[in-house]
Amino acid sequence: MPEPLPRRRLAGLFLARWNDPTGLLLRRHAPRALLTALFAAAFTVQAVGALLPHMPLLLAATIASVAAEGVLHRWQQGMVTVLAKSHADLTVRHVLRDLLLVFGLLRLGEQDRETVYAPLVAGLLAFYALHCAIQALSVLVRRTRTLPVVTRNIDASALRLSPAPPILLRRPGHRLLVFGLPSTAGLLATAATDDLRCAALGIALSLGLALMGLCDLLVLLLPSRRPAGEQEVLDWFDAWLAEYKPTVGLYFSGGASSAYQANMWLEPLAGLEGRPLIVLRERFMVQKIAATDVPIVCLPKVSTLMRLEQSTLQVLIHPSNSGKTSQVLRIPTLKHTFVNHGESDKLSSCNPYAKAYDEVWVAGPAARERYALAEVGVEDKDVVEIGRPQLDAVLPYAGPPTGTYTTVLYAPTWEGWDGNPGNTSVIEAGENLVRELLADPGVRLLYKPHPLTGSVDPRAGEADLLIRELIRAANRKRTGDRPAADGELARLTKELDALTSIDCRSGADQVERMLLQSTPEPGRAEAVARVTKAWEEAYWASLPEWEHQIVTDVRPTLYACFNRADLLISDVSSVVSDFLASGKPYAVANTSGLPEEVFREGFPTVRAATVLAPDAGGVAGLLEAVRHPEKDELVEGRAELKRRLLGPDEPASQVRFNKAARELCSAARTHQVRMAGRLAAEIPGQRSDATDATDALSERSL
Repeated sequence: MPEPLPRRRLAGLFLARWNDPTGLLLRRHAPRALLTALFAAAFTVQAVGALLPHMPLLLAATIASVAAEGVLHRWQQGMVTVLAKSHADLTVRHVLRDLLLVFGLLRLGEQDRETVYAPLVAGLLAFYALHCAIQALSVLVRRTRTLPVVTRNIDASALRLSPAPPILLRRPGHRLLVFGLPSTAGLLATAATDDLRCAALGIALSLGLALMGLCDLLVLLLPSRRPAGEQEVLDWFDAWLAEYKPTVGLYFSGGASSAYQANMWLEPLAGLEGRPLIVLRERFMVQKIAATDVPIVCLPKVSTLMRLEQSTLQVLIHPSNSGKTSQVLRIPTLKHTFVNHGESDKLSSCNPYAKAYDEVWVAGPAARERYALAEVGVEDKDVVEIGRPQLDAVLPYAGPPTGTYTTVLYAPTWEGWDGNPGNTSVIEAGENLVRELLADPGVRLLYKPHPLTGSVDPRAGEADLLIRELIRAANRKRTGDRPAADGELARLTKELDALTSIDCRSGADQVERMLLQSTPEPGRAEAVARVTKAWEEAYWASLPEWEHQIVTDVRPTLYACFNRADLLISDVSSVVSDFLASGKPYAVANTSGLPEEVFREGFPTVRAATVLAPDAGGVAGLLEAVRHPEKDELVEGRAELKRRLLGPDEPASQVRFNKAARELCSAARTHQVRMAGRLAAEIPGQRSDATDATDALSERSL
């Protein structure tokens, strides 16, 4: 009789919590607790050693405290914020450490030695005063280097961009730790040897380092060394827009983990006719956007964003909704279209917010019907079918597995914001599905969870950890030959990294990155595509064919996993719709609680899928149909569903994407001309200006 599920889950979850490399729970909290205890004990013992006074105790506690600082800043960066919120930041700790040292020295010496130590105390006070001055100057320097526009793939050398100041001058914690170390060491040496020259030398060195840092920052504040001012940058940006003449833009705003939503549209955008542009709102997002030759501008302020109204930009494409989307929708000269970052049968794929856009671009007829049935205010005339241009990278079905192993891709989606139990299979069915797959000796599992798994429901995160541990345990039981390492993958990784990233030092700021990330070299996009293809081939060749894989890195991509898999198991999500482009068999886990007939009827993407219950009872039959296509009764259904979800194969999706962009640009130009004509008729004093604007608008084209 099989072991009860709750006990099995509990045991597996314990192993997952203990062994998971992310350091959650025991392995994450234990070092932090030990480090906190070490700090508390060190300062307590140091205080006792100074009060008694007891020289060995004072020295040992001070050394332990300094060592704990090194561990903190090297391996436990997360604790820095925690201690700062507790008002025990590095400045407080450093001052307290030196104060206890000086107090201990005074207690150990004769009564008349207070006057001897007075210059040392004055030197320490001067050092901390310089530390505060450096911090104030670093804030000023940072403000001069915070430009109203951040760019990539644009030559911004006219803005007098320069490398960032050393990181020690910008981070007060690191600076105080390094600059203050000589003074602390000198005081320790004096406590051990009773030689005042050691403390004097240490404090002098700290003062010298602080003065050098102060001078470096003062130089950066000279007019000739500062980047361009705000108005100068805005004037430059207006001139660049006038010269580049953008026509179609991709608008994106979101959190750090949502960058994939924009990245999936980079290649289709680059393939558009005209002059594409990427418009971002968050400064950190500039580095999150994947390699592309398309110019990128980040406009954090609404006032700067509104300058797009006076540009040649005609259409903005939106892959997601965000709070800041409403700000750009206020620009009357632009047309806006929503393309989403994936299509599924979820309610989020027909969100009522979509009616705010001029058009909604969808993949195929199924999405058009979905909007009609949802009755969210999107009219059928505003829905345009363009296919999915990203899916050109997905290879078509080439027959059943021919090797020893059947490769199964389990790619569940995340739990979503609404708490619907049917959103993700990870919680209810993930463990059962993975156990069933791992029990088949002829299966090789690729597990690729959604990057947001566990971000809302902790149960999803725990289930994800358990699945990972099950896969690792299964790999430990498998043995076989491993491909010989030939260095090809490492070489291609290095080449691809060089093509897709800028060699910025770790201390580079946005201004320095703007300087380095100027106009890309010609032909880089083609080189990235070529090397990426070679990298994927080398990556899969470097892995044993029998080894299960947990895929969480940026590379290989989801579509690369599609091409490797013989079967997909997923949830009701855009992953299923995209996988249909391959024509391969797929299954969907039903954790909604609905009967299978109702589940299929309610979610069109499931109609050509094998529906799996939470207990994963149908996995064996599913694998049999994959290995023996004559038993696969869903072949024709998948082909028909592919046409409904993704549209026809001809014309190609990129062609339809181009056509939709061209037509919406034409509508935008017509609208702009009409607005200018109306302005000329209604406001007599502005008729001449409006006429000139009308003539200029009529000349715009892709």
